[in-house]
Amino acid sequence: MIVDESIARPIAASEAHTIEADVAIVGAGLAGSLARAVLVRAGYRVVLIDKRTVPPDEFRVEKIGGRQLDLIRQLGFINDLEAVGAPYNRVLNIRDGKVVDISVGQAFGLSYASLVGMARGLLSDPTSFLIDQVTGISCSDDRQQLELASGKRVTSRLVILATGMASPLAYSLGIKRRMLAERHSVSFGFTIARPDNAPFEFDALTAYGERTADGVDYLSLFPIADGMRANLFMFRDPTDPIMRELRRDTKRTLLRLMPGLQRYLGDFDVVGQVQSWVMDLSVVEGHLQPGVVLIGDAFQTNCPAAGTGVSRLLVDVERLCTDHVPRWLETEGMGADKIAQFYSDQGKLAADRHSLDMARFRQALTLNNDARWSARRKLHFLRRMITHRVDRIHPGWVTRVRGALR
Repeated sequence: MIVDESIARPIAASEAHTIEADVAIVGAGLAGSLARAVLVRAGYRVVLIDKRTVPPDEFRVEKIGGRQLDLIRQLGFINDLEAVGAPYNRVLNIRDGKVVDISVGQAFGLSYASLVGMARGLLSDPTSFLIDQVTGISCSDDRQQLELASGKRVTSRLVILATGMASPLAYSLGIKRRMLAERHSVSFGFTIARPDNAPFEFDALTAYGERTADGVDYLSLFPIADGMRANLFMFRDPTDPIMRELRRDTKRTLLRLMPGLQRYLGDFDVVGQVQSWVMDLSVVEGHLQPGVVLIGDAFQTNCPAAGTGVSRLLVDVERLCTDHVPRWLETEGMGADKIAQFYSDQGKLAADRHSLDMARFRQALTLNNDARWSARRKLHFLRRMITHRVDRIHPGWVTRVRGALR
């Protein structure tokens, strides 16, 4: 697409009291930073606003693989991800100390701060990134106004809110969050190492919970720049005493919950900080308004165990910034009728629905003890184990069968 030069001129100097832009993005996390990169690359005047100079070192996304890599490649940023991520392509999957199967496919481990730092650094033009705080917002069918703590004002045709789960700005517009599942899951993140810093005997490992009463979905071990990272996903009351035990005596509590791990890990230590995250499932209401659109967690939250959060975020960025925004800016106005096109986009709807479906599936597969789910759980792992063993005897058999069924 050829962008009119009249809308591709640089943003006014930062000293100016009012900054004019085609699109203003609030929130320089992964969603906001990627959205900015896509739109600036297309030639639009974009201003990205965040109050933090350095990305927060939060326990969030720490691995990228599968469909997520396809989407990042589609957006054109795969080389940038490869430059900061620790690569791996084989995951040993175990349960009750036994091998379930081996997953093969490219993936990368990295800290959330590194991932956001990569996304923020995709463009060399610093004039499109403001370190400031948005204190007020007013939207209309034509122009949108953002008031900043510094006294500056940003005027744009569209505002993208990529502010994560807590957004006072959205609330000020009357946009509320509807709770779908309070305290749906609990996640722990920590790093492990052997006392002599010797390598583990696997590239990456996933250990599935062994007893439904424990509420453990799975433990994922994968490499990052600083060592072997561990992500533990549970469906359990965050006030349960075992949560405190996992923070205070992580190694012993982990092996008590998953004794089958010991033979694969050998002697190891938990190094550094143990982080935890309690996730609610929620979605916004009252969001269909002129001039403003929400993406990522600002629109809907995800269950970390489901592994769909980044995929859904990337779908939001791809559909909004490569399809809808370019078409919206071709004509006058930014009414709710335009904004509704994004929220009704079939790709977005499918990603949002899949994310919620997977959240409920992971919880039921982990906890549900009725006859149907008990049988389904046994069949789920049995099918994977049989397929793995057949493929070891007849390499490539599974791939050929799947190809024939397509």
